Amino acid sequence: MIRLFVGLGNPGTEYEDTRHNAGFWWIDAFARGLGATLQVDRNYHGLVARVNNAPGTSGPIWLLQPMTYMNLSGKSVAALARFFKIAPEEILAIHDELDIAPGEMKFKQGGGNGGHNGLKDMQAQLGSADFWRLRLGIGHPGHKAEVANYVLRKPPLAERQLIEDCIGKSMDAVPQMLQGDLSKALTKIHAKPPRPKPPRQEPPKPGEPDAASPAAGRSNAATATSAASPASNVAASPAMPSPALPAAKASSAKAGATLSAMQSALRSALQSSTSTSSSTQPAKNADEANKDSSTGT
Repeated sequence: MIRLFVGLGNPGTEYEDTRHNAGFWWIDAFARGLGATLQVDRNYHGLVARVNNAPGTSGPIWLLQPMTYMNLSGKSVAALARFFKIAPEEILAIHDELDIAPGEMKFKQGGGNGGHNGLKDMQAQLGSADFWRLRLGIGHPGHKAEVANYVLRKPPLAERQLIEDCIGKSMDAVPQMLQGDLSKALTKIHAKPPRPKPPRQEPPKPGEPDAASPAAGRSNAATATSAASPASNVAASPAMPSPALPAAKASSAKAGATLSAMQSALRSALQSSTSTSSSTQPAKNADEANKDSSTGT
């Protein structure tokens, strides 16, 4: 079982919200969950809380935040572990991890230090690398030269929330850590969120074709083809008038009316001309008769 939980970080308000203090954030959350209070203990060079009644435990556990700065974290851890006879495999170090993206975490026992100065000093002071590690992903800046400044800066709010989400999820595995079932704790921490279930297919109602049947497939294909071709829809519906037909009828009627009016006007003009010609012809004949009569005298 885990008897000593160590969060790695740097003391001071200027470092409180920086990426390098992710381990401190974890211990703060754990202490709140247990109702414990971290207090300065100069014997162990850090903030310490002893919890005697943690659920599922048969003895006390300790929470520790070294106040020695990151590079000397082992000084604080080794002092407390030796005094209370806590073996390296009963220690969990919670720390920030450059090689894991924000929102992800890894749980393992032993291994190298990956260039992390807090882990490096713990290995040196304990004389062993067999302690457990909970690695909280903070991401990598992309260039090695930028790492020092990167870990000592505050993460954007979205990244901080991802890290906090991991902290919350890892708390679900704490009971297994306290009971000594560390393989189950590992499985819980590494578990992926369940995939969403596909929507449930409702059974077809009586008289409706089954969507999975070949006939329904052909019917659906025919419907899709018909819907995709507006011209076929018009051809299949003789009763549906063409949108241009009313306008064409109106134009034809207007032209017919105009032609009829023109014909009527022409007939009237011809009749008028005929009448005028008839009325002037007798007068002309009378004039000629008078002329002839005069000439004979």
